[in-house]
Amino acid sequence: MELSLLVGLFNIKGRLVTLVPFGNGNINDTFLAVYRNTFTETQVVVQKVNGTVFKDPVAIMDNMHEVTRHCHERLEADAAEGRDDRVWQMPRIIKTKDGKDFVKDENGDVWRVITRILSAHAFDVAQSAEHVQECGAALGHFHYLVSDMDPALVKDPLPGFHITSGYLENYDSTLADEPLAQDRLNASMEAKRLAKFIEARRDLALVLEKAEARGELKRRMFHGDPKVNNIMIDDFTGKGTAMIDLDTVSPGLMQIDFGDALRSLCNPAGEEETNLGKVSFYEDLCLAFCKGYIAEAGAFMTDADREYLYDSIRLLPFELGLRFFQDYLAGNNYFKTNVPEQKLNRARVQFRLCESIEARERSIRSVLKKL
Repeated sequence: MELSLLVGLFNIKGRLVTLVPFGNGNINDTFLAVYRNTFTETQVVVQKVNGTVFKDPVAIMDNMHEVTRHCHERLEADAAEGRDDRVWQMPRIIKTKDGKDFVKDENGDVWRVITRILSAHAFDVAQSAEHVQECGAALGHFHYLVSDMDPALVKDPLPGFHITSGYLENYDSTLADEPLAQDRLNASMEAKRLAKFIEARRDLALVLEKAEARGELKRRMFHGDPKVNNIMIDDFTGKGTAMIDLDTVSPGLMQIDFGDALRSLCNPAGEEETNLGKVSFYEDLCLAFCKGYIAEAGAFMTDADREYLYDSIRLLPFELGLRFFQDYLAGNNYFKTNVPEQKLNRARVQFRLCESIEARERSIRSVLKKL
């Protein structure tokens, strides 16, 4: 079906004036549609849910329905009680003309239309400490909005996602069962060094899971992909105003989001840096993020939630480095690269970032205790 005809199945007022590819995401096919009539203009985001990444696209839409419904209800309640000092935007699902959340095309692919967040932009890298603080505030406010949501209402969109012990099991299985894994491990001193790095930190992989098993940490909801370009900043106020890309929202530990956001924000060198001397964890950016986050999320956090924040900061680069290294040893293509050694280098960067965090443990913990 032609895309313009498919979009015509949704209940959008006005005349379609443009329909063009939109954004730089690499999962869903995304388009911007603009509708106009005499007095108004409506901009919406049209997406095909990636059925390869998400095995149950209908469940993804059910999840989005529940998450957006809950957040909008909480935002309306806060506004009624005068607690809407942070102006927040939340995407809405545009219904089809027969009242559904999505349509399926002739290939069985799921298509949806959601409102576009207006007068706001996301950035690919941290712009300043002030920007990072607003990223922290935005993630904290999102966690606040979903903190009282029943996790049972949401289906797990990616089973095993951010379960570090599972990634460690995959790594062990690769070494034991993949014929070429040992050859790749023995091919360089650097690969051997990374393997020793993992062996020295096996307990790190279980720190949050053990805390949850002991009842110290509680599963709520987490975003799942809180990278900087999923955080919208208001063009006029400079404030964090929305979290987008909600497909990975699922039951889990908020510490995962916290650590993952800091992993991506506090290493300006990025994941592709080949000079490890440039890879470092910037404490000033960490402090800015934590200030913004705690200001929005601190009210619902328990003492145990706070106690494990440092562990999450250290864990997430270890987890990603482990995934990169396992993929390199397996010769797989989960992470797309130009050459196999690129995966090895990405693992080196994440493990170097983990070391940088470990070297700053005392000062990071001190910062967290003061907030």
